[in-house]
Amino acid sequence: MFNGINPIVILITVAFVLLAFYLGYLYRKNIGESKISSAEELSRKILEDANKEADSLRNETLLEAKAEISKLKSENEKQFQQIRSELNIRESHLLKKEESLDNRSLLIDKKSDQISSDQKKLKQKEDRIDKLIEEQQLELQNIAGLTNQEAKEIILKNVKNDTIHESARLIKEAEEKVRSESKKIARDILATTIQRYAADAVAENTVSVISLPNDEMKGRIIGREGRNIRAFEQASGVDLIIDDTPEAVVISSFDPVRREVAKVALESLIQDGRINPSRIEEMITKAEDEVEQRIIEDGQEAVEKAGVINLHPQLVKLVGKMKFRTSYGQNILKHSVEVANLSGMLAEEIGANAQIARRGGLLHDIGKAIDREQEGTHVSLGVEAATKYGENKYVINAIESHHGDVEPNCVESILVQTADAISAARPGARRESLEKYVKRLENLEGIANSFDGIEKSFALQAGRELRIMVKPDRISDDEMVVIAREIAQKIESELEYPGEIKVNVLRESKAIEFAK
Repeated sequence: MFNGINPIVILITVAFVLLAFYLGYLYRKNIGESKISSAEELSRKILEDANKEADSLRNETLLEAKAEISKLKSENEKQFQQIRSELNIRESHLLKKEESLDNRSLLIDKKSDQISSDQKKLKQKEDRIDKLIEEQQLELQNIAGLTNQEAKEIILKNVKNDTIHESARLIKEAEEKVRSESKKIARDILATTIQRYAADAVAENTVSVISLPNDEMKGRIIGREGRNIRAFEQASGVDLIIDDTPEAVVISSFDPVRREVAKVALESLIQDGRINPSRIEEMITKAEDEVEQRIIEDGQEAVEKAGVINLHPQLVKLVGKMKFRTSYGQNILKHSVEVANLSGMLAEEIGANAQIARRGGLLHDIGKAIDREQEGTHVSLGVEAATKYGENKYVINAIESHHGDVEPNCVESILVQTADAISAARPGARRESLEKYVKRLENLEGIANSFDGIEKSFALQAGRELRIMVKPDRISDDEMVVIAREIAQKIESELEYPGEIKVNVLRESKAIEFAK
């Protein structure tokens, strides 16, 4: 099996191998045990060193902690001493204040006692005075021979005179105070606003004059047997006045839009040279379209100048139509733009809503664009139009209240009223009719003369001042102040007028003698 090898040799070999393995095992075991012992010794030494170092660190930490605690304790003691010192100082201050209050309390008690004593003395004096007055009244009655009723009337008259004097003094003081304060504020606001807005004087005509290249054109306008002028007047709805005025024709109509259409059509006919009934109708139709477009453009331009945004197109058109309306010579469109700008500036000065003020100012006379086409006042028509096209309720109120028909419900409506008065009253703005002007002056003088004690009165400065002469033997200086106020109040309640009227009451005494 083993190819002739001796089994003994094999056994010896196996024994040696096993012995070698065993010896190797023992050797490795001894080496391992030696290393383990060495490692255990090393770890033991490391632990001892670590324990020693930990003890050292613990001791050092304890020492440092003790030092820190001692330091903090010292600092806390210092702070405590400082706080205690401050508390002692405050305690001494409080004690001093307490002593002072006690002294004041004693002083107040003394004064209170003194006041009570003074009141008793005053009451005694009042009783003594009342008794003396009663005795004097009885003595006066005996001396004058007056009854109690007559004496009462004299006393009441004296009281009335004293009351009038006191009322006059109070009125003067109150008026001077209110006038000085309110006028200063109002003057500053209005001056600033008017300086910011400068407007031209207005001068509008109620007729349109067309210049002709020559007098021959008059005959062509009249036509054969007047057929052209009849056709023109029938198609345009205006009166065409052709008189002896050289090289000029006058167009007259109560409707300014018709007058403008007629003017544009006639100028086009004159420029074209062909004047006949069919051509006249064609030119008037063309002029109507041109004026309609111009109205819209004028409305848009006015809205931009007034600083108003998002206005309904129909309202823009009505704004443009106001260009053809005047009031006492003042163009309504220019007036409305002026009122809008003034209202907006006033609103900016006082912190109100400038956009509502501008809209209300621009639209306050919008009814005048349609009052010749529909029945109703320009205020009611304006409110109706603004409501129809969705305007703000405050804007509608500004339209409705600008002539005082209703009460303003917001400050912007009051500003529109103010701006309307400024625009209408400024120099060069309007031309009043002579009849209305004279009537207003007569009404002013009539109100003044209706009061007792008035000698004569004069309306001066185009109705801006009312100068009143009183009878000095019937009106005293104090009563003069009262009567001036009463006249001013009556003017405010009974008359309508732009701006303000100065009531100037004069009292003069004269003594005349002749040396003979």
